[in-house]
Amino acid sequence: MATMWQIRNERAEDAEEIERLVIASFGAGRFAKTAYRLREGVDPIPGLSFVATDNDGVKLLGSVCFTQIDIGGTPSLLLGPLAVQPELRGIGIGISLMKKGIEVARAFGHQSVILVGDAPYYAKVGFTQIPPERLQMPGPVDPSRLLGLSLQPGALEKLSGEVRRITR
Repeated sequence: MATMWQIRNERAEDAEEIERLVIASFGAGRFAKTAYRLREGVDPIPGLSFVATDNDGVKLLGSVCFTQIDIGGTPSLLLGPLAVQPELRGIGIGISLMKKGIEVARAFGHQSVILVGDAPYYAKVGFTQIPPERLQMPGPVDPSRLLGLSLQPGALEKLSGEVRRITR
């Protein structure tokens, strides 16, 4: 099936357009969310930030990045933000971005990914709910929205403890 987008690695010159997209998708209130606290002051992992553009490579349609975190002494990834132009949601851009990121993260040898999000949507790429007693987030999180994915067999089941950001 042909798509109306292509996915490529994020470039430095994409930063302003990605910021506009994230603002349009999540608004100013995003900074108060727990997942943003984990990303604050931490750069995404090089090679694990992607954008979707139109097939001409001109218009930015969506973006995703991954940040390194620590869960009880075990390295993991935090997915997000995942943002898609509001008028283009629901056609597969976000799923395509996640699949690409997961594929590359697995190839890089990462073990697991967590996120805070809508379970039915993220289940489309394999995320499942994490039992709330296993992870201690640095702020309030709706337990039904705490999701994870093993990139290596059994990795998600081994995670437990405090979720912390890793600053370099």
